[in-house]
Amino acid sequence: MEDTNSLIEQRKAKLAALRDKGIDPFKNKFTPSEACKLARDNYTEGREVAVAGRITAHRDMGKSMFIDVRDQSGRIQVYAQRNVIGDEQWNIFIHLDLADFIGVKGTLFTTKTGEISIKLASFTILAKALRPPPAKWHGLEDTEIRYRQRYLDLIGNPDVKEVFLKRSAIVHEIRAFFHSRGYVEVETPAMQAIPGGAAAQPFKTFHNALGCEFYLRIALELYHKRLLVGGIDKLFEIGKNFRNEGLSRRHNPEFTMLEAYQAFGDYETMMETVESLIKHIAQKVLGTLVIEFKDAEGKVTRTIDLTTWRRVNYNDLIKEKCGADWFTLSAAERRQKAHDMGAEIGKEFEDFEVTNAVFSKFIEPTLINPTFVTHLPKELVPLAKLSPDDPTTVEVFECCINGQEISPGYTEQNDPIAQRTTLEHQAGGEQQKLDEDFLVALEHGMPPAGGIGIGIDRLCMMLLGQESIRDVILFPQLKPK
Repeated sequence: MEDTNSLIEQRKAKLAALRDKGIDPFKNKFTPSEACKLARDNYTEGREVAVAGRITAHRDMGKSMFIDVRDQSGRIQVYAQRNVIGDEQWNIFIHLDLADFIGVKGTLFTTKTGEISIKLASFTILAKALRPPPAKWHGLEDTEIRYRQRYLDLIGNPDVKEVFLKRSAIVHEIRAFFHSRGYVEVETPAMQAIPGGAAAQPFKTFHNALGCEFYLRIALELYHKRLLVGGIDKLFEIGKNFRNEGLSRRHNPEFTMLEAYQAFGDYETMMETVESLIKHIAQKVLGTLVIEFKDAEGKVTRTIDLTTWRRVNYNDLIKEKCGADWFTLSAAERRQKAHDMGAEIGKEFEDFEVTNAVFSKFIEPTLINPTFVTHLPKELVPLAKLSPDDPTTVEVFECCINGQEISPGYTEQNDPIAQRTTLEHQAGGEQQKLDEDFLVALEHGMPPAGGIGIGIDRLCMMLLGQESIRDVILFPQLKPK
């Protein structure tokens, strides 16, 4: 087998030979009349077309040749004949390589095997690929190559490209949904002096001109609430968050988040918003409310039905799993029982964290169909309002689908005194961790409001039947080679 360096030199020699003939692929221009798929879909025998794309296959028949040309829309077969294009052009055509870009003109016809094809009349070389495609280019499976060189993954695996085209469509429909409801799209700082809105480890950076540290944001929330104070009553943002934490099939340190806030709404308003949004996306992008996950052989392993959305109290789920007496046990007894069940309990865990560890390990993974888990312990969400009928909980929901949290939402805390108290407790007495500017904004008066966050990556995993977050992020974070 020839090594890569030898193949690269051969391709460079072909490029030099083309230039000696006065042909420079990188200076050529070509305007397609339509995409490859459109040419196939609008088939009429003998119709003239011009398409452009990458050569992904070729079959030499002696005095004729078939090649596949692929663009973003799909592929079409091209049939070249020596006696049609002439000896000079034929000698150039047969030396084209896989992965070269080409523009072709010709007429549509159907081969004896019934495949719609283009009978080549002329061609233009548009780019010379100096590196050969990897082995097993069609159906590229090497995970390392797929993630590090995503462009090869997109070339070799049409199904992968389709996932990312649908991701783009999902984001488009999110915007369309909120615009249709009168929301304003906003942009807020990705570099913040104090990272807030969540409990997470931030990335640090340094601003030379200002001579101070900044942090990449871990959440969008606190700036959005400033905008509610400022009179923007319905707003949303789709933006990047950054958390300096672990990587897993559900976590990437850089991820895309949607947050939306509605003045004069509450957690119930936002539950309706989440349900309507996800149904809207599924119908528009997928054409169905039933999502199928399949294994490598194409067998359906599980389905998600988005037609019915359950609502259930957090404490009720805990009692279903741990026993009706769970909340009457002592904190020590709860810790021991959780440990005996196999929950991962840290020595420093507070009592509410022990219960939540049980929820995270034994309950959340079982929530496959849409479930709104409501009224979480107040300690878990310091930016939400207390439940009027149970001050140990807050007016919060976690929307769980496919065994993971897709969206939290809640009735936002707009009492500046109560908010200061909870944030001081969360900061553990470290005054420098308090976002005083945010608290001052609240003191100017924030309307009652509901808010939601949706992890776009996890939403795409669920809707597109993907098991790993890396399969819905074009360039997932990897350790440098």
